[in-house]
Amino acid sequence: MLCYTDAYVRLRRMKKNVILLPFLLIIAAGGCAPPGTPPPASPPLTTPPPDPESLIPASQVKITPETDVYPPLLHSTDFASPVPLPYPVNTAGAEDSAFIMPDGNTLYLWFTPDPNLPAGMQLDQGVTGIYVSHQTSGVWSKPERVVLADPGIQVMDGCAFVQGNTMWFCTIRTGMTGMTWFVAQNTGGQWTGWRSAAFDPSYQVGELHITADGQELYYHSDRPGGLGGYDIWVCRNENGAWGPPQNVTVINSPETDGWPFLTADANEMWFTRTYLGSPAIFRSVRMAGGEWQAPELIISQFAGEASLDAAGNLYFTHPYYKDGVKLETDIYVAYRLE
Repeated sequence: MLCYTDAYVRLRRMKKNVILLPFLLIIAAGGCAPPGTPPPASPPLTTPPPDPESLIPASQVKITPETDVYPPLLHSTDFASPVPLPYPVNTAGAEDSAFIMPDGNTLYLWFTPDPNLPAGMQLDQGVTGIYVSHQTSGVWSKPERVVLADPGIQVMDGCAFVQGNTMWFCTIRTGMTGMTWFVAQNTGGQWTGWRSAAFDPSYQVGELHITADGQELYYHSDRPGGLGGYDIWVCRNENGAWGPPQNVTVINSPETDGWPFLTADANEMWFTRTYLGSPAIFRSVRMAGGEWQAPELIISQFAGEASLDAAGNLYFTHPYYKDGVKLETDIYVAYRLE
């Protein structure tokens, strides 16, 4: 089980035996329990949790673009300058790991009130996890927790990827050793039927994206055979099963490359790469023969985890730092120009 203090600053040095539960463990500021240790106790889901915002430290003053020491830098003429999503999506806490649905009106994200608390304390608060917000007439609703476990089960859920009525997510939960991938189905507006995704353990699947036609699974991993740090790998559907991973060599570099996102037509891959010491968003275009082109830089300086809606608007994660300390994290959007 991975544990580290700050994924963005130390991204190049991460080496591990189990792929991370990315934005539940990224914020862990304390030590790790030995592998196989059950998660710390957390309030059962039958106990109403406190309002998430009430647990944001009173000393934390909301960072704005005007007070941001390291604002994201746009390198593309295809987009307007990035801006943070308004409250109530972004608060003075840590909003992370955005996943926007194609219509642009449903946003999944990961939230914790204080990114500097150890993971065990975040669990004890009972509010850290996957949330969803809906946009109506241009106004975003207050994010609500996505429940993905039975009452009383101790869980850590993250890395949500949603396609139609199916959600893939990584989880640590009671009765299981280490992190694993689960899937759940949305029925009548509720997520139910969560179960193991049953990926081959040797594939070491990290954050993933499955193409709309269900034929390719892209994910990041530091499995053997890569070029350095994380690499992006692809598995192809072979008669209903995922074939062996292949390294997407034209995408990868000696730096860390990960968090892939593919457009609906599977002709663009957006991903995060360590660039000049912090995460940056790159894009690669697939050529007519199916090969990926060399990536181009889109947004740099603490920008990662790209997600696009059908209109091509780019959502991503932007953490705020000062004097080497992460203060909070927001979801940003760069609107595509007409």
